[in-house]
Amino acid sequence: MSDLKKMYTTLLGDSFPEDLRITLGDQELVYKKRTWNIGGEVRGLRYGENPDQPAALYEQVGGGLVLDGVAFRGPGQGLVSALTEEHMLQAGKHPGKTNLTDVDNALNILQYLTARPAAVILKHNNPCGAAWTDLGVAEAVSRAFWADRIAAFGGAIVVNRPLTKEAAELINSFYFEVVAAPEFEPGVVDILKARKNLRILKIPGIAKLDELARAPFLDIKALFDGGLVLQTSFQSRIRSEADFLPATTEKDGVTYSARKPSAQEMQDLIFAWSIEAGVSSNSVIFVRDGVTTAIGTGEQDRVGCVDLTIAKARTKYADLLSFKEQNMSIFELMLAARSDAAKAEALADIRRRSDEARGGLPGSVLVSDGFFPFRDGVDLCLAQGVTAIAQPGGSMRDSEVIRAVNEATPQVAMVFTGQRSFKH
Repeated sequence: MSDLKKMYTTLLGDSFPEDLRITLGDQELVYKKRTWNIGGEVRGLRYGENPDQPAALYEQVGGGLVLDGVAFRGPGQGLVSALTEEHMLQAGKHPGKTNLTDVDNALNILQYLTARPAAVILKHNNPCGAAWTDLGVAEAVSRAFWADRIAAFGGAIVVNRPLTKEAAELINSFYFEVVAAPEFEPGVVDILKARKNLRILKIPGIAKLDELARAPFLDIKALFDGGLVLQTSFQSRIRSEADFLPATTEKDGVTYSARKPSAQEMQDLIFAWSIEAGVSSNSVIFVRDGVTTAIGTGEQDRVGCVDLTIAKARTKYADLLSFKEQNMSIFELMLAARSDAAKAEALADIRRRSDEARGGLPGSVLVSDGFFPFRDGVDLCLAQGVTAIAQPGGSMRDSEVIRAVNEATPQVAMVFTGQRSFKH
């Protein structure tokens, strides 16, 4: 193994203390460093964000926090931080920070998706594919994977129901680094262990996510100068159709109101807004029939985010055609097309069909984590065949945005969430 490759497998030591105490006024939170005995070696995290960053994971084991009469999550409610050797059904080696934070962000999303079987695939702490369906966990896994086959490679997949044999076989046919579930049906772990480098995590607390979702946690952000920003964690106010607000506003004495979404559109908007809780801002999410059709993350301007998400959707759509018809990724086909006339013809045809299908976006609903400051981003969405939009509302140009959806043929629905969902 080369010296460069060794840095990804070397277990980095850390000098962080075994105990951590945070005092907030007259209240104290007590934490204990999490370590695991894996292969006879007792250590904590392998490393942090990068291989040259020592890191430690702490679980809250004592104390509690109440602010303004609101009790925060506390001891005994740990999920990722409470993982023991017993929960690591296949560990391989001591986990790194990114493996666990991907799973953690999946749980952050799944806390709002307890109503039906759901699967979320995370890569670099952003969801790349997600689905929920009454057809079972295996179908949710399949739909989440095919929503973005490329980005799912080497990702973490987390489900909110016991993992079935059918779901396990699907997972084994793809390449994941981590799989987590509340429970595994008999024989499923043996199937998954055929993948020697797959981390298999049993997190029983996933079955109680709906209870955890009722209370916030203490969200601590570190500044470059060593300072700290403490905030109450984001909590989605959209848990049912009734939680959406009508998209209506008044401008110069004129009232502007948008069409109310249909029942199916409402369900997709609830699902999309739940996913939004785990996506880096600026972001937009397209969803159709309980499956993400495109996820835009971390862009500096909203219209740019929409534009890039549309372009990404067309690439992913073309990749699915290429994979199914040519047994290669769209990028492999592009390379082959340089020297093979038949491949070049196939590539041109796939690109044409992807453009004609608008990347599979028609019929989707869309959510935006922040309001639309101008109608330009909305107009781009409408051109893709979006049927309903949910966004926070509160822009000075809400009237222009509502006019945009009302001018569409057929008329597009819109509702306000009444809250922003930024994540930085």
